[in-house]
Amino acid sequence: MKVDVIILAAGQGTRMRSALPKVLHPLAGKSMLSHVIGTARQLQDAQLHIVIGHGAEQVRAEDSSADIQFAIQSEQLGTGHAVQQALPNLRSDSIAIVLYGDVPLIQTKTLQRLVELAAQGSLALLTAVFADPSGYGRIIRDSNNKVSEIVEQKDANTEQLKVTEVNTGFMALPGKLLSELLPQLSNDNAQKEYYLTDLISLCAGSGVNIETVQPQDLAEVQGVNSRSQLVELERIYQQQQAEQLLQQGVTVLDPKRFDLRGSLRCGQDTTIDVNCVFEGRCELGDGVYVEPNVILINSRIGNNVVIKANSVIEDAVVEDHANIGPFARLRPGSVLREGAKVGNFVEMKKSELGKGSKVNHLSYVGDSQIGEQCNVGAGTITCNYDGANKHKTVLGDRVFIGSNSTLVAPLEIKADGFVGAGSTITKTIDNEQLAIGRGKQRNIDGWKRPSKDK
Repeated sequence: MKVDVIILAAGQGTRMRSALPKVLHPLAGKSMLSHVIGTARQLQDAQLHIVIGHGAEQVRAEDSSADIQFAIQSEQLGTGHAVQQALPNLRSDSIAIVLYGDVPLIQTKTLQRLVELAAQGSLALLTAVFADPSGYGRIIRDSNNKVSEIVEQKDANTEQLKVTEVNTGFMALPGKLLSELLPQLSNDNAQKEYYLTDLISLCAGSGVNIETVQPQDLAEVQGVNSRSQLVELERIYQQQQAEQLLQQGVTVLDPKRFDLRGSLRCGQDTTIDVNCVFEGRCELGDGVYVEPNVILINSRIGNNVVIKANSVIEDAVVEDHANIGPFARLRPGSVLREGAKVGNFVEMKKSELGKGSKVNHLSYVGDSQIGEQCNVGAGTITCNYDGANKHKTVLGDRVFIGSNSTLVAPLEIKADGFVGAGSTITKTIDNEQLAIGRGKQRNIDGWKRPSKDK
């Protein structure tokens, strides 16, 4: 079944008080429009048509994939006028469905139900029942309980205002029918705009069957017109993600203090403490414990790893039984082999730490290859940058680096090498050699402490 998805994304969103087009404001790490596009793409044989206007080039740049066609609405003359701009690109034998770039939590299964009804020749309308329907157009039904019209709140009489079933704006109908009806819309109203909702009365008047569907969750149809509404949807989305993880056997200690801004795959018996943020594509193995305030970005974590509080891990790979933090930072290209440990206030970049090796305290390791069972003492720095180029430091297995050492790359320390504390090392250390590179200490008698001038 061919489906032409029309996404309305031309509005300015003045209440956002932003130079950024409304549909590009982020929810869970990606734009609201990207959420809608991703959902629409899950429909079978979907061709996407995005109607743009305000900030058109910015919106166009959000996704330039081959399955998207853009239509320009140069004047904001209503939702019916917006859909008309996409009409020339629609396939004659498709089902047309209308979505909104500022309603990001709509679900594919809800859209699929609309499409299936429309495939039977009906106009399928997504409605919802709100305890407080203020601001929404009311669904008016006839004596046979069939939808006869939609009445906007400002036009509704006292009895109509009591109706709690409202229009969400989502609808699907055969593309051929849409092509026939759209030219019949009129702008004979106070706003001088063409309203898509007028299709309902046109269908009712011409005998076209109108069917309704309701969403499983009201959050699916909540739109965003202000930053406060965007924040509200953000928390709803995050709660949903946390609930899915709980169902998969992951412990999320407080779903209200959990943020997923991408995708997260987890094994069993993994625990995520409060205020953790996951961005991009992340993976946690079995038995992982993530302590509070951890940020994980595009990283893969093995089984039985402990990530202690306030650590930041980006574009890194961590193997089983490793231990990280607290206050550690793994920058892109960091690899921790099985059982390795990176301790508090340690930064790694583009480096591999071998099986069972440790960098426990206050150190910087960059552009390095560290073997197995090594120990890097507190305050050690790999000097990998000469002001123009990066150079590599290589440590063999079982190397010991004393505290407060400076390793000036390019440098190799071979297996079982030993560096005395406080050394600056610039030359290769062979197997089992001890290297000490300190300035000679002098103790001076009779030295007078400096005093302030009177």
